Amino acid sequence: MFDTVRDDLRATLDEIRAAGLHKPERVIGTPQSATVEVTGGGRPGEVLNFCANNYLGLADHPEVIAAAHEALDRWGYGMASVRFICGTQEVHKELEARLSAFLGQEDTILYSSCFDANGGVFETLLGAEDAVISDALNHASIIDGIRLSKARRFRYANRDLADLETQLKEATAGGARRKLIVTDGVFSMDGYIAPLAEICDLADRYDAMVMVDDSHAVGFVGPGGRGTPELHGVMDRVDIITGTLGKALGGASGGYVAARAEIVALLRQRSRPYLFSNTLAPVIAAASLKVLDLLESADDLRVRLAENTALFRSRMTEAGFDILPGDHAIAPVMIGDASEAGRMAELLLERGVYVIGFSYPVVPQGKARIRVQLSAAHSTEDVNRAVDAFIAARAELAG
Repeated sequence: MFDTVRDDLRATLDEIRAAGLHKPERVIGTPQSATVEVTGGGRPGEVLNFCANNYLGLADHPEVIAAAHEALDRWGYGMASVRFICGTQEVHKELEARLSAFLGQEDTILYSSCFDANGGVFETLLGAEDAVISDALNHASIIDGIRLSKARRFRYANRDLADLETQLKEATAGGARRKLIVTDGVFSMDGYIAPLAEICDLADRYDAMVMVDDSHAVGFVGPGGRGTPELHGVMDRVDIITGTLGKALGGASGGYVAARAEIVALLRQRSRPYLFSNTLAPVIAAASLKVLDLLESADDLRVRLAENTALFRSRMTEAGFDILPGDHAIAPVMIGDASEAGRMAELLLERGVYVIGFSYPVVPQGKARIRVQLSAAHSTEDVNRAVDAFIAARAELAG
């Protein structure tokens, strides 16, 4: 039987390559950092890394690594269990309490990833008599989580408040018992930030709850790095915040839901990804506590990231590149054609700058781009080298 399936799969893979949509996986032989060593494919050797979610440069921070080493000795390697059986340690409860305080929420529940966190919310909280109203560009984990629920589904155009209100009116007219508006805090392919204050206003008007996936904001967006709810002054008006420990908060893995106490209590009883997945490794929980210590004791990393972001965006704009507007550390350089975006990424790698070309189905057809992600670990020289490499690669591509 598989011989027939194999031929079909190979044909599909050939189509992906022919369309310029193949996504190669490069191998690096060093820790995640501002520079990494590429050991396989493309240009071998040390290159500047401008495509990681390592926004604050904490993935190889010495204090975080030291905390991880200490945690291995104290707490062990893994739990070999789920939370409600014998998989809860003091370090897990401590991290949940610290995240709740940091994010201004009543309680927090840890997951093995934010993908799982988003996958565990909707089915638990919403039934067939309820409605979920989702931004059109929300992360795939939100889309998949909504599919698991029996709630009625409404979609509004990206950050379009008028369309959101239209969908809220329709959900209300349909007699929805509960209404949940869900949005990314920062949209990962564009770097655009959701208008949370206005979303909360509409939620109040139509008696809806608000949920925000703040994975690309927590740690560095907002005056204290508490994310888009802090940035917009609505920390007390957002009902559910999901996020990851795998980006700015150390870069390992793990996710969470921080929310009203009753919501978290119900998730502990009925959220399937929580009940049926192994506990977050204690070493990650302990290292994440150290990350929170660093974030709450100083703002130097957030300041450095903002400076690097402003420098890159201004220089690229002056050089004539089509870079989506904003001030987020996600800085998409728009190319358009998928094959051209892939080729430019290869030329940049040859010049010592590691970036990735994004194309369909990750972004819409004809909207291929190179998503540059700045880090506090980058120096001013690193940023200038990256811009110079873009200019040189563009010239070679054109000529």
